[in-house]
Amino acid sequence: MVKLKNDMCSLRAVDTDDLEFIYELENNPALWEFGHTLTPYSKLTIREYLENAHRDIYEVKQLRLGICNAQNQIKGVIDLYDFDPYHKRAGVGVVINQESDRAKGLATAALELMVDYAFDHLRLHQLYAGIAQDNYASRKLFEKLRFRESGIKKDWITTQDGYKDEYLYQLINEKL
Repeated sequence: MVKLKNDMCSLRAVDTDDLEFIYELENNPALWEFGHTLTPYSKLTIREYLENAHRDIYEVKQLRLGICNAQNQIKGVIDLYDFDPYHKRAGVGVVINQESDRAKGLATAALELMVDYAFDHLRLHQLYAGIAQDNYASRKLFEKLRFRESGIKKDWITTQDGYKDEYLYQLINEKL
């Protein structure tokens, strides 16, 4: 049985009811660096994405789930991306939209659920994440869940102040 709920949060498919939330999230310039976004998204583009979000991970090679708090309010998203069923791996990313909702355990709880889903249900061998060198909160989060730094991509991310490194983190499924 697939478990996408714990005491702190639940993960659920995003749908058209989440249009305003996803629009705000995707158009927050403070988050663009993390998702490597350069331009805003229109509501039409997001609506079209949400109308197709139900498609299977094996078809579209990605999965986005909403992170809901105990009151069932969407507070963030967690993604599997670059899903590779042959090599049994995927990238994983998590974001809590509002700063006031961060550092309260939601991202940790959501990432725990996603790791379990990826390893137990999708039977992946590994998950990985690319995290900017100065994103200490994300590095701490992934390290807390046993992801290990396995490499550094030098000058990987362009910023207004120059370049910064991106750290590659991996979690290997020891059960497989």
